[in-house]
Amino acid sequence: MKKKLRILLLGTAVIAATNAVHAQFPALPGAGGQRPPAAIPGTSSDDSPRGNAKLTGVVVDSTTNKPVEFASIALIDTKTKKPIDGTVADDKGKFTLNKLPEGEFQLLISFVGYRNKTVSSVKLNRKGDVDLGTVKLGADVRTLKEVEVVGQASLVEEKVDRLVYNADKDITAKGGDATDVMRKVPLLSVDLDGNVSLRGSSNVRVLINNKPSTIVASSVADALKQIPADMIKTVEVITSPSAKYDAEGSAGIINIITKKTTLQGFTLNLDTGVGNRGSNLGLNGNLRTGKMGFSLSGFGRANYNVIGKFANTQRTFGSNGTTITEQTADTRNHGIFGQYTLGWDYDISKNSSITASLRYGARNNYQNQDNFLTRTSSPSDYFPRVSDRNVLTKDLSGTVDANIDYTRTYAKPQQELSVSAQFSRNNRNNDFTADILNNSDFATIVARQQNLNNSYNQETTIQGDYQTPIGKNQLLEFGGKGIFRQVESAFSYNYGVGSGALLPDPTRTANTLNYDQSIGAGYVSYTLTTKNKYTIKAGTRYEHTTINANYSQNQPGEQGAAAGQDLGIPSYNNLVPSINISKSLKGGKTVKIAYNRRLQRPGIQFLNPNINTSNPTNITQGNPLLSPELTDNFELSSSAYIKSVYLNVALFARQTNNSITSVRDTVTSSVGQVNNPALSQVIRTTYLNIGKESAYGANVFGNATLFSKWQIGGGVDVYYAYLTNNSSTFIYNATNSGWVVTGRFFTGLTLKNGWGLQGFGFIRGKQVQLQGSQGGFAFYSLGLKKDLKDKRGSFGIAGENFFNHPFTVRSESSSPIFAQNSLTSLYNAGIRVNFSYKIGKLSFDQPQRKKGRSVENDDIKSGEGGDGGQQPQQQPAQGGNRGGGRPR
Repeated sequence: MKKKLRILLLGTAVIAATNAVHAQFPALPGAGGQRPPAAIPGTSSDDSPRGNAKLTGVVVDSTTNKPVEFASIALIDTKTKKPIDGTVADDKGKFTLNKLPEGEFQLLISFVGYRNKTVSSVKLNRKGDVDLGTVKLGADVRTLKEVEVVGQASLVEEKVDRLVYNADKDITAKGGDATDVMRKVPLLSVDLDGNVSLRGSSNVRVLINNKPSTIVASSVADALKQIPADMIKTVEVITSPSAKYDAEGSAGIINIITKKTTLQGFTLNLDTGVGNRGSNLGLNGNLRTGKMGFSLSGFGRANYNVIGKFANTQRTFGSNGTTITEQTADTRNHGIFGQYTLGWDYDISKNSSITASLRYGARNNYQNQDNFLTRTSSPSDYFPRVSDRNVLTKDLSGTVDANIDYTRTYAKPQQELSVSAQFSRNNRNNDFTADILNNSDFATIVARQQNLNNSYNQETTIQGDYQTPIGKNQLLEFGGKGIFRQVESAFSYNYGVGSGALLPDPTRTANTLNYDQSIGAGYVSYTLTTKNKYTIKAGTRYEHTTINANYSQNQPGEQGAAAGQDLGIPSYNNLVPSINISKSLKGGKTVKIAYNRRLQRPGIQFLNPNINTSNPTNITQGNPLLSPELTDNFELSSSAYIKSVYLNVALFARQTNNSITSVRDTVTSSVGQVNNPALSQVIRTTYLNIGKESAYGANVFGNATLFSKWQIGGGVDVYYAYLTNNSSTFIYNATNSGWVVTGRFFTGLTLKNGWGLQGFGFIRGKQVQLQGSQGGFAFYSLGLKKDLKDKRGSFGIAGENFFNHPFTVRSESSSPIFAQNSLTSLYNAGIRVNFSYKIGKLSFDQPQRKKGRSVENDDIKSGEGGDGGQQPQQQPAQGGNRGGGRPR
C-alpha cells in the first residue's frame, strides 16, 4: 500500500519525525518498511529479540540547548550500511533503543531544519546500557522549500511460511468489518455469507492476534463481523504452517493482526460511520506509564435494511414418479455485533514480561423469511399443495476470552521461553419460529412451530514453548500443549395452535449432545540458514486426541436430559510432518518449496444431530460419529521486486482423504401441521467421511506504483478441483470436477492536501461442489478520504455494489434421486460516511517488548459445512441451526 507524507519545515513535527526515518533509509525489499530480519532469516517475526543491549541519549539544539522534539534516530550497521533499528525522540528530546545486538554501529540523528548528525563507533555489548548523553544538532541555515516525501509500504510481504498482507491503508473498508478486508487478501476467497476459503478450501483456521476464540469456532463468518476493518493492521496467510502450529486447518492458517500501540501517555480514538445498510461506533483508549500499559476498546456495528429474494425449484424422483416443489420468499436481515477488550501488560524486568487480556464479544442476528410460499405437485395430487409461512431465525451468542502470557528472553539472541494459558467460552442460542399461515388469505396464523437449540463451547488451553539458537545459523524450537474442550448442544421442538402459547411438540423428541475432547501435543522444529542463502525449516508434531461423547433423548414433554448413550468414538493419534525450504536470490527474488500434512477435526456444525426444519422441504442434520480428515499440501512459489513492481507466483497441490463430505438424499417427512400432517419426499443434507478431494492450481499476485502517486494491484487464483465421495451406494455416489477462477483488483491514488481515492473489485466464478455448483458473484467499492490537520482525524465516503440492484446468484445440485436449482437476489448496494478522530498526548517511547507467543489453537474444520460453500443466508435455511461453537 502507499503512504504520502507531506512535511513542512515548521509544522506537523510529530508526523515529520515519524517519517524522516523512512525518507532517509529505504525499506528493505519485502520488508514493507519494517526493520531487517532476525539473525536467522525466516525463523522469527519482526519483533523477535536480537539482544539485550540498550542505547539512550538526549537530542538538543546546539545554539539554544533546548530539546529537539521528535528527532529521528537510526542505528546503522557499519558493514552493510543499512539501518538495524530506529525510533524518534520524545517531546523532551530523549530517545531509547532496546534489545539491540552486540557490535559496533553508527548512529544517525536527523530532523527537518537541522543538519544530520552522525555518531561513529557506538559499541554495544551485553554487560550494560550505553548512554550517549547530550547530542547537539546544528541548524541548517539553507533556505528550504516545502518538500514532499512519498514512501511505499509493501502491499505484500513474503516470509518462509506465509504471505503478509498490509491492510492498514484501506480507506474503502473504513466503517466495514474484517470480511471487507479478507476479500482483498491474496489466496483468499470470501463468499456471500462471509465464509472464508484458502485456495478453494474452507478448511482454514482463523486466529486473532495469534490467539483462537470460541466465537471463531462457532462461525468464522460471524467472528469476522465483530472485527472493525480499520483496526486490522495485517493479515497473515500461513500456507505451510510449521510444527509449532496445531495440526488442524487442512488448507492453512489465517492470522489477523490488529493495530496495537506502544506509545507512552494516553490516547483515545473515536471511529464512527453511518450508511444505508449499517452503522458503527468504536472507541479505543490506551494508557501507558513506565513499565505498565492498559488498553480498553469497544466496537459496535448495527446492520439493517439488508433485503433480498429467494426462489428454489427441486425435483425428487421416486418409484411413483417425480415430485416438484417450488419455493419463493422475501428475506430481511438485521443484527447488532460488538466486542469489548481490556488489555494489560507489564515489563517485570529487562528480560521478562507478562501480558493479559479479557475480551467479550456479542452478536444478535435476526433473519426473516417473509411470505415463504411452497407449492408442491406430486403424481398423487389432483391439485398442487400450497403452504405459506413466515420464519424468524434468531442467532444470539456471547463469547468470553481470557489470556495470560509470560515471556522470558536470555542474553543469547533468539533464546526465549514462553508459557501461555487461555480460557474461552461461547454461549449460543440458535432458534427459529415459523408462523404457519392460512392457505386462503396467507395472513391468518393457524399454527406455530419452533426449534430451540441452546449450546455452549468451552475451551481451556495450557502451552509452553522454548527456542534457542545453535551456533550462528541454526534454531531449535520445541514445546507442548494441552487443549480441553467441552461442548453441549441441547435442542427441542415446540408447537402451538394459532398465535397461542407454544407447547412441546408431541411428534418430536428433545435431545442433548455432550462432546468432550482432550488433545495432548508436542512438537520439535529445526531451522538452518546456509551461507548460500538457503533457509530450511523442518519439524514434526505429534497429537493424541481423546473423545468422550454421549447423546440423550427425551420423550415429548419430559423435563431434563435422560441418561446419555455413549457414542463410543475411539481415540486417535496423528504424526504431522512439515518442511519449508526457501532460497534468496539477487535482486530481492525468493523461491520457496514446501510440504506439510494437516488434519481437520469436525466442528459442531457437522456433528450436531439437531434436525433443522426451518425449510421443511430441505432439512439438515449433523453426524456425531464423524472422524477427522487428513490433507497433504505441496507448494512451489517465487516472488520478485522489479523496480517498483512486486510479483508473486505460486503453484500448489492438495490431496484430502477421509474428507468430511455433505451428502444429500431424500426422506419422507411431515411438511404440514402437527394436527394435519402431509407426508412428502424432502431433501436431507447430512455429513459422512466418504470423500476425496484434490485440487491443483496457481496463484498470481502483483502490485506496482506509478508516478509515485498511483498504486495498482491485483491477482488471479485458478485451480482444478476433483471431488468424489467414494460411496458404493448408488443414490449417494457422486463425482464432480472443474475449474474455479477468482480475481481481484485494487487501485489507490494519493492526491494533494491529504485527499486519497481508492477502488476495489473482486469476482469469483462458479464454485464446484460434490453434487453441483454454487454460482459466481462479485463485489466492488470506491472510496474517498480526507485527512484532517496533523492527521489527528479523517472523514470519508465509500460506496459498494452501486450498479447492482439486485445482484443474483444461481446454484444447482443433483443426484440420481433429486435435482435442485436456486436463485438468490441480493439488494446489497450501499453507501456510508465515516469519521474518526484521535485525542491525547503522544510520546514515541517504544520499549520494543517481545510479544508473547501466546495460545494458538488452529485445529478445527470450520465454515458452514458441506463441500466448499453453502447457499447464501438470504435463502431459506438448509443448514445453520447447527448449534453453538464447535469442538476443535
